[in-house]
Amino acid sequence: MYKDIKLEKGLYNITGKSFTRVLSEMDPDENYKNTELAGLDAFERQLKRFDIKVQGEHCDRVEKFFLSTESAVLFPEFVRRCIKEGMDKASILSEVVAATTLTDEITYRGLTIVKSGTDNAVAEGASLPSTNVRLAASGINLSKFARKLSCTYESIRKHRIETFAVILRDLGAQISRAVNKQAATVLSAGVSPVELSGESLTYADLADFWASMDAYDMTTMLCSPADMAKILAFEEMKYCVSDYMTSGMVKTPYGVTLVKCPELEDSIAIGVDKNCALEMIYGTDIIVDFDKLISTQCDEIACSITVGFSKIASGATAVLATV
Repeated sequence: MYKDIKLEKGLYNITGKSFTRVLSEMDPDENYKNTELAGLDAFERQLKRFDIKVQGEHCDRVEKFFLSTESAVLFPEFVRRCIKEGMDKASILSEVVAATTLTDEITYRGLTIVKSGTDNAVAEGASLPSTNVRLAASGINLSKFARKLSCTYESIRKHRIETFAVILRDLGAQISRAVNKQAATVLSAGVSPVELSGESLTYADLADFWASMDAYDMTTMLCSPADMAKILAFEEMKYCVSDYMTSGMVKTPYGVTLVKCPELEDSIAIGVDKNCALEMIYGTDIIVDFDKLISTQCDEIACSITVGFSKIASGATAVLATV
């Protein structure tokens, strides 16, 4: 049972396993089917064990985590979850990444696609058109994105956990925006921009940009806030309001999802076929310095993630010069 598990720092040190996974192996979720705890994972059951309420009307204060040496072990995982939640909310990656790879190397060589020949019918005895898959010409150096939150235990101990979680989610969002910028940089690198037909962006330019990706389907368009505001002001976009009201996503009348990317410069927009454009490489998932959080409570919270990006099909990305 979850109440019998001995919580200690060593549970964070098991190679290849997250804290929650270790807990889940010690306290499997299937043991709680058809019980009042069925909707909780192993970590959430430990919060219940120590009566730590992290949100809602009866939310506890941060100091509740540190009432015992065992309950203090839960604090780093709570911090990691909040940071990840903030990262996920600010991330654009679900709209541009086609595949995800895990590696324990610092550098990574992705795959690229090179096509030759035509798509016409092949005459008898003629050479077949080919699609060649090769290793990328050079390796990708994975980048570490990190941020440190400095605060004393005395300054936050009496604050509600729910309030502190907002700060952690904001920290995660800041890291995520840096990752977004890296993804946008890789996508646009080496792509010749499509020029506007006139002096300013028009709806006709958007349609032409969509059509410029003839061999692929443009599923996503990354825009700076200023450029997205221009697009949303087009008369033709008024018919897309209902999509936003129902799904929270803005799509053009021809089905391209518009994604606001504050990290993108105002002079370009990036069109992407998210099904084959970009590979994301994880060197590490979110890492939180658990030892400091347990032993020194929370004088300093350091977190990081190591990632890189590799273009798979170069034709699956297009760039529009918006000015």
